Amino acid sequence: MADAPRLVALVGPPNCGKTTLFNRLTGLRQKVANYPGVTVEKHVGRVDLGGGGEIELVDLPGVHGFSARTLDEQVTKDVLEGRIEGFRAPDAVVLIVDSTLLENQLMLVEPILELGLPTLLVLNMADELDARGGRVDDAALAQRLGVDVVRTSARTGRGVDGVVSYLSRLGPAGGPGVVDRTLTNKPSGRALPVVDAFADRRRLVREVVNGAGFVPPAPSEASDRIDGVVLHRIFGPLLFLAVVVVVFQSIFTWAVPLMDAIDAGIGASGDWLLATLPDNWFRSLLVDGVWAGVGSVVIFLPQILILFLFLGLLEDSGYMARAAVIADRMMYRVGLQGRAFLPLLSGYACAIPAILAARTIDDERDRLATIFVTPFMTCSARLPVYALLIAAFIPAEPLLGPFLGLQAAVMLGLYGLGIAAAVVTAFILKRTLLDTEPAAFLMELPPYRVPSLRTIGFRLWDRSLVFLRRAGRIIFPVTVILWALTQFPRTADGPPDIEASALGTIGQVIEPVIEPLGYDWRVGIGLITSLAAREVIVGTLGTIYGVEAADEESMELRDVLRRDLTPGAAIGLLVFFAFALQCMSTVAVMRRETAGWKWPILQFSYMLALGYVGAFVAYRLF
Repeated sequence: MADAPRLVALVGPPNCGKTTLFNRLTGLRQKVANYPGVTVEKHVGRVDLGGGGEIELVDLPGVHGFSARTLDEQVTKDVLEGRIEGFRAPDAVVLIVDSTLLENQLMLVEPILELGLPTLLVLNMADELDARGGRVDDAALAQRLGVDVVRTSARTGRGVDGVVSYLSRLGPAGGPGVVDRTLTNKPSGRALPVVDAFADRRRLVREVVNGAGFVPPAPSEASDRIDGVVLHRIFGPLLFLAVVVVVFQSIFTWAVPLMDAIDAGIGASGDWLLATLPDNWFRSLLVDGVWAGVGSVVIFLPQILILFLFLGLLEDSGYMARAAVIADRMMYRVGLQGRAFLPLLSGYACAIPAILAARTIDDERDRLATIFVTPFMTCSARLPVYALLIAAFIPAEPLLGPFLGLQAAVMLGLYGLGIAAAVVTAFILKRTLLDTEPAAFLMELPPYRVPSLRTIGFRLWDRSLVFLRRAGRIIFPVTVILWALTQFPRTADGPPDIEASALGTIGQVIEPVIEPLGYDWRVGIGLITSLAAREVIVGTLGTIYGVEAADEESMELRDVLRRDLTPGAAIGLLVFFAFALQCMSTVAVMRRETAGWKWPILQFSYMLALGYVGAFVAYRLF
């Protein structure tokens, strides 16, 4: 068996261009997984060195230091020290920094050099340093630090061949003696002795960069002019609101044609399977179980891509840092960071991409609080349920003349109810389970830059694979289980009717629990099936009541619901869906993002209890 290739760790502060360099070096020859026991992802790729040689490159989370105050810092430190189970220690380190912010970003050098590994220092964004009149003596910097130094612009590809040349000199896999000894750091040349105080380290770093003739680049006049508007007390929030509206609207409108196309493709392929396969239990399992599960997951992919497209553009352009500053002014009272705003906003489309987007939040407790309250945002899956019940039980009467009708007001009220629940829950969480000392929200504002379409493309590809893998692993089994419950126990004539099936039996078992809410076993079955996806309840109720092709606009289904439900029970059902977490794929992603079942179980139980109490109160009041 051939030895594994050399493993090189790519380390650097956030926004230094580290991931852009990783993508340029590895292309699509990369994979994503989680480190054992934590939610932090590891990105590992292969670098082709020519002549059949390869280097394995791991892109570690962006960190400012190794204080281990955040999960990212702890994981990065553990990887470099070889303390991650099942993950070998790296053979060398590539430290990448933003050369326009050299003094701040070289704070990582001293703890990296303490590792005693061959280290390459990459001065990225060198084109911007030159364009804005900055300079640094690479040779003097290399001599003072005792490491090789390479200038690059990862966005354009300038200088990347110097990184590949360094990697080529590491040699093949094997014992440590095969590493090119000219790459070994030279302690005698360092001007950075080991220090304990942060302040002392900054003083020593300043001496190093001054000795290397570093002249910081002139401030970007264009960035300053743009910030005059973006961070203005009045125009800044207005522009931020406009950006939010565009992102919000695009998730709904731009995704619709792609979602419709995927839905049509899943439906057409399902019809083909129905026409091709013999009519038996296997066909039903494949089409109604597995294929329906595929559709329920894949149909959200366009929203994922559009969301992360905007996140990528906003992040790489430098606007995201400004948006977080503006949003923080509004969200501080609730206990959430400004970075939580866009994930919460995207929850109106689907909680799954919103939970994934919460990774932009550095503080682990703030991230958990954001993930916990995100499902309260009224996702698009609730709309069919809302539309059906509002049309059936709320009269189409004007409330504010021609400007607002009663049905629209109820719909807006349900959105407001979700927001209120999220605000109150976040407020409670940040003062109990996720209590922390209030910290100043500090963020280094990078200059505005033109986003790299190549980097954003890799990010979209990466997010697509992560979403499909994580959500699909849970939604498939859930869908198959629900299908099986409708098919058994089978009789000589085939599967039983819905009331006699195992699912029907479950509905009758839970009927005493939901009877105080004004529901019978039929609604109980709908609540169970909606665990796969909220909107499934519409089709389930249509099947139970014998309404063909039932959807939220079905007049026949509205009539039977008006017959079997009181207005109070219907309003209670609306409140239940506004609060309760009826989406197992969201629970699955929550479990993956929190690396365990503690938070998903607490979240599901809390929202279920809130939904039950809310439905009970509404049933009694109306």
